[in-house]
Amino acid sequence: MKNCFKEGPISADFIGQSIAHHQVKTNIGAHQIFLGQVRMDEIDGKEVVAIDYSAHEEMANKVFHEIRENTFDKFDLTCMHIYHSKGIVKAGEICLFVFASSKHRKMVQQAIEYLVEEIKANVPIFGKELFEDDSYVWKENK
Repeated sequence: MKNCFKEGPISADFIGQSIAHHQVKTNIGAHQIFLGQVRMDEIDGKEVVAIDYSAHEEMANKVFHEIRENTFDKFDLTCMHIYHSKGIVKAGEICLFVFASSKHRKMVQQAIEYLVEEIKANVPIFGKELFEDDSYVWKENK
């Protein structure tokens, strides 16, 4: 079972390298990427400056694995990668990177939509939305 967690934000370099590694896979006709970014929401008059993500990693990775397997069963994909941040991710930084590939674009577009919805609904990841004054609220997945 793969560990889907990365400490801190997911860097543009990591995302770029992941894409570059697929150039040798010539049976791929389309890639689809979803990047989740921390928003600077305003809650009760205070701006969110970061989210501190936590999870029971073993349990969350098991759910990620089940989602991966179900997605491969539902869609004709060539490959798929899921990475989620743990720890503090500042507003404007990437916290979720989902990357899927297929022979055809429509298949991979549908798969990404399915993947992101399944992740948001089922993976036990918790986020504290942090404010400048060191207070926080627990984030609701929407």
